Amino acid sequence: MSNTPQVVWDSPHGAEHVHAHYHDLLRRWPVPALQRTVDTAEGPTFVLASGPEDAPPLLLLHGSASTATAWLGDVATWARHFRVYAVDLIGEPGLSAPTRPPLGSDAYARWLDDVLDALGVGATSIVGMSLGGWLAVDYAVRRPARVTRLALLAPGGFGRQRTSFVLAALLLRPFGTWGLRRTLRFALGAPLPTDTPAGQALVDHLLLVHRHFRPRRQRLPRFDAAALGALRAPVLAIVGGRDRLLDSHATRERLTTLVPGATVVLLPDTGHLLRGQTGRILAHLTGDPGS
Repeated sequence: MSNTPQVVWDSPHGAEHVHAHYHDLLRRWPVPALQRTVDTAEGPTFVLASGPEDAPPLLLLHGSASTATAWLGDVATWARHFRVYAVDLIGEPGLSAPTRPPLGSDAYARWLDDVLDALGVGATSIVGMSLGGWLAVDYAVRRPARVTRLALLAPGGFGRQRTSFVLAALLLRPFGTWGLRRTLRFALGAPLPTDTPAGQALVDHLLLVHRHFRPRRQRLPRFDAAALGALRAPVLAIVGGRDRLLDSHATRERLTTLVPGATVVLLPDTGHLLRGQTGRILAHLTGDPGS
């Protein structure tokens, strides 16, 4: 193992509380799913597999301080076309190992090698969100033969990371649940998605996570021009013009300038939370604008 387990929880009780709630949330997964824990050099990794077993593979990588349930609103659509593998990232609050190898090393690529090998997947399309978008690009740069298409939601690693979220979180932490809600709304740049029972359950889980989980504080390494210029998988990136965590305008500029054939959609009035993009991503993944 390239890294020892990190202290990612405020207490063992906090971890147990979050994981118990997570198991409840998994019952809301909208399509049949096989729950698997696969062995990797970084420790056990939890994966939800949905969709026809003979369909093309699709790997889903969620963002920081999140879990595979970030895809609750998308998976039913994508699983009609793909064998979808929603992965709990290592070092995050899901059911995978709490290891956090150095960002920028090849450890995450080797971890994803282990995950895909255990799943029997050779090459795959990847959808990545925020931190997961950074991991998706990092893997495509290091393992171009294993990535067929990339769809990125507010990906890190292109523009400047803003520190305003960290400051807001520190200022509002003493105010309990109210402070956590204000912090999340500030970070996401949108009202919390509580308009459906599943959305409310997901928000409740996020609040619980942020009460007990210690997120990563280091900045994501920035991809250099040579790495981006070497990307060959078709890329769709969707970014919010009012993203308070990442400089989405710089992301758009670097992707359109440096990545051959990249398609970048900037939603001018949207923040870091990008809702309603399921169909647009499906069209990119299938290569069918009518999807």
